Amino acid sequence: MDEETGPDVLLTGLLFYDLVLTGLGKPPTPGEEIWTRGMGCGPGGIANLAVAAARYGLATSLATVFGDDFYGAHCREILAAQEGIDLSLSRTAENWNTPVTVSLAHDHDRALVTHGQEPGYTQDELLGDPPSARSALVHIGAEPQEWLAKAAATGTLIFADIGWDPTEQWSGEVLKQLSLCHAFLPNDTEAMGYTRTDSPAAALTGLAELTPLAVITCGRAGALAVDQTTGEHAQVAALDIDAIDATGAGDIFGASFVAATLGGWPLADRLRFACLAAGLSVQHHTGAFAAPGWHGIDRWWRTTGSRDRELARAYGFLADRIPADPGPAPAHAPVTPR
Repeated sequence: MDEETGPDVLLTGLLFYDLVLTGLGKPPTPGEEIWTRGMGCGPGGIANLAVAAARYGLATSLATVFGDDFYGAHCREILAAQEGIDLSLSRTAENWNTPVTVSLAHDHDRALVTHGQEPGYTQDELLGDPPSARSALVHIGAEPQEWLAKAAATGTLIFADIGWDPTEQWSGEVLKQLSLCHAFLPNDTEAMGYTRTDSPAAALTGLAELTPLAVITCGRAGALAVDQTTGEHAQVAALDIDAIDATGAGDIFGASFVAATLGGWPLADRLRFACLAAGLSVQHHTGAFAAPGWHGIDRWWRTTGSRDRELARAYGFLADRIPADPGPAPAHAPVTPR
């Protein structure tokens, strides 16, 4: 990372250690034991976005909290040494355990069970006066973070996501934070909930009034977006790919969309690229390790995309955008056979 220009992507959020169980014949019910056919493990949570961005060659800086336990040390080693992510803004919390999530992957979706507590550091304490960055990938919540306004004031493009509202009240107050954001990337359920609409298209219209770039992901139905800065509107289909583990697919989509946006691509190409990366990710275990990076994109293009007439027409833009050296094959999660 160039100390004078800052990172390409700045991230902050909660880190998890993910344990993913796949190959479930059916969802578990109380009182029974189910044996699965596959298992994978690795960093999760905010690590999904960080690894996905770094694997596109973007200088990536992550501000998070590691527990002073095995999981924290293991995740730190992977992110810094293996993935080349800058962790100078991160801290290790004494007497605090890294949150652990068990993901049960079944039928193109997953259920999550997490053990953990909130860390002793807030995002504002981690970032203080944030470094100048080309972009920041953030997860907005009910409580606004002061660092966001500081980052936006220095010209950082803020790409925001949001989580499920367990109360299902979908308070519109949280959307006031979009005034600081360049882009908002919720899924279709979240978008319709917060805009009080009954279709992704209607939700997109509402969100486009609040932020320059509105993107709605629709799972296996693809994605749609409108970019007020360029006047573009696009809707693309997702690839029909058999999923092993959907954990982190939305994060892979988000990081890939940011990478393509920083590259100045047309909106439709950005959406197709992000949908492709998310689709490739569900063929592997755990979100962070599933990120395809340029190597995975290049391999798909050479072995599949360029050999199919329809795919070649839709994804032909990749031929001019995949780097001449897409880098080494990324590490995937240590797994048992599926």
